[in-house]
Order: sequence, then C-alpha cells, then structure tokens
Amino acid sequence: MSDLVVVSFKGEETADQVLTKLQQMQKEHLIDLEDACVLVRSANGKVHLKQAVDLVKIGALSGAAWGGLFGALVGLMLLNPLAGLATGMAIGVGTGALSGALSDYGIDDDFMRSTGQNIEPGSSALFILVRQVNFDKVLPELKPFGGKVLKTSLTNDQEERLKKALESLNSSGTTA
Repeated sequence: MSDLVVVSFKGEETADQVLTKLQQMQKEHLIDLEDACVLVRSANGKVHLKQAVDLVKIGALSGAAWGGLFGALVGLMLLNPLAGLATGMAIGVGTGALSGALSDYGIDDDFMRSTGQNIEPGSSALFILVRQVNFDKVLPELKPFGGKVLKTSLTNDQEERLKKALESLNSSGTTA
C-alpha cells in the first residue's frame, strides 16, 4: 500500500526541483514512487498541475502497437497487410489517446486542485504516492528545499520525522 505525502514549497519551481531529486533517488532505490504531481499556484492565483506520467502519450503508444498488430492480422486475411497495418495503427492511436485522457489513476486531480487553493500564490506543492522510502537517506537530501507538510498518510512517527527535517531549515530562516 502506498502512502500519500503533500508538501508545499516557496517558489514556483521548488516542487519541480524536489521531484527531480526524488526521481534521481528512485534510480538509486532509496525511494519507490508510484505517482507524483507538481502543483504550481502562480502569482495571479491560478492553479496548474504537472503530472509526472503522461497518460495520453502512453495510451497512444500502446494503442498504436495493438492497433497495428490487429490491423496487420486483419489485412493479412484480406490480402492487404500494409493497408490493415496503417488503418489499425491510426485507429489504435486515436482510441489509445482517448482512453489515456479519460483514465486517471493515482492522486485525484480534484483533491490536488482543492489543496492548491490553500497554498500561497507564487508557490508550489508536491503530491507523491510512495510505496517505500528509506527515510534515513532521503530526508537529509530534502533539507535544502525546506517545505511545509500539508497532508500525509504516513504513521505519526514518520510524519514527525518528515516535519522536523523540513522545519529545521525553516526555523533557521534560510529557505530555498
């Protein structure tokens, strides 16, 4: 089961920087992210979501592959495999992109938008679903970014460790 962690940061680019750092740590097997999204609340108060996984692109690619395969098979039966392949791929791309646009897994967009209304304009927030994390290695890497924990589904002990790690920088007065 994954844990939800929502942290807000000063500055519109900070959450992007933290996500990049977490993705680097994921390659080192220090953290296992299931889903991630950066929310930016611009200076004029508009909320923008940046999904880490582009479901439309993934849907279109998988649809093209399956459509091409089935189109080639149908075309082979009708003695014109190239026309079947082209038609199948075109239909597959369209249906795959549509299914990718309509599917939403992971963190609910409405939840993120409503939470985003509660952060300061000109700031950002990072929403992550974490399968596993090595707190002893990850928390020191996140200290330079500061941040404020908004919501978590972590245990009380884990949440306190995260808050203390982020607040130690905030209390010194040198935020990123």
